Amino acid sequence: MDSCQITQWCARFIREQVKPGDLCIDATMGNGNDTLLLSTLCKENGQVLAFDIQEMALTNTRNRLQCAGAPENYQLILDSHINMGSYASPGSVSCIVFNLGYLPGGDHSLSTKAETSIQALEQGLSLLQKSGLISLCIYSGGDSGFQERDQVLAWLSALDPRKYLVIRSDYFNRPNNPPIPVLIIKL
Repeated sequence: MDSCQITQWCARFIREQVKPGDLCIDATMGNGNDTLLLSTLCKENGQVLAFDIQEMALTNTRNRLQCAGAPENYQLILDSHINMGSYASPGSVSCIVFNLGYLPGGDHSLSTKAETSIQALEQGLSLLQKSGLISLCIYSGGDSGFQERDQVLAWLSALDPRKYLVIRSDYFNRPNNPPIPVLIIKL
């Protein structure tokens, strides 16, 4: 295994999921790494909707995509991920990526919160097509990270097993509250 970073672990599954022509969502755009991956995978005839509430995230992502020569198949949206349903139809999305926490290099007081993250995840489930994938990286710590982690994990454990497969992995021997990667597959 080349890398043990959470983002690389999740990217392996995203690469298996996303096909040319797919509609994908980066629910927490951040610095654009996942937006770039999704854009590259779904190719020119696909589409990526990327959401963030911080202008800095849009600027960083736009620069990353342009420098990488990404296909112009993306829409960078200055809006909360709880509004994804206004931009995509139910059952139309192949893959949705979430990274909970704060914008790396940004204001740490602006971070995802349990209530809105769960609302966005619920909306994401309705947008997923059959066999669609949500890749979720839960970063904890800071003022609200532990609360968000615990509430999101409790919500995940209650998902109907006849409708969704939830796979949680852990960095079992890492100190300092390592991130938790989770995959949700719509059955």
